[in-house]
Amino acid sequence: MLMPHPVVLRGLVDEYEAAVLGERADDTGAPGPRTRDLAYTLCVSTGTRDVARALEAARRWLAAAPALTPTPVPVPVAEPAGVAD
Repeated sequence: MLMPHPVVLRGLVDEYEAAVLGERADDTGAPGPRTRDLAYTLCVSTGTRDVARALEAARRWLAAAPALTPTPVPVPVAEPAGVAD
C-alpha cells in the first residue's frame, strides 16, 4: 500500500483537528463540509473507512516516520543586466 508523505499526513491530521474544533455542525449535528472532506481524505490516505481508525493509523505512521528536516533548495542567482564574462 502506498503511504502518504509524513508532512502531508501531519498537515491532514492538524487540519482535520482544527476543523473539528472550529467548524460548526449543522442542525442535525453532522460535521460541516470541510470536516467531512478532510475525514474522507484521511480515510483514503490511510486505507481505512472510519475517521477514528484513520487518525489512529496516521498517528502510528507519524510516530514511526523519521524526523524530517527541510532540505534547502538552491535559488539561482540572476546576473545583473550588462555583466559579461
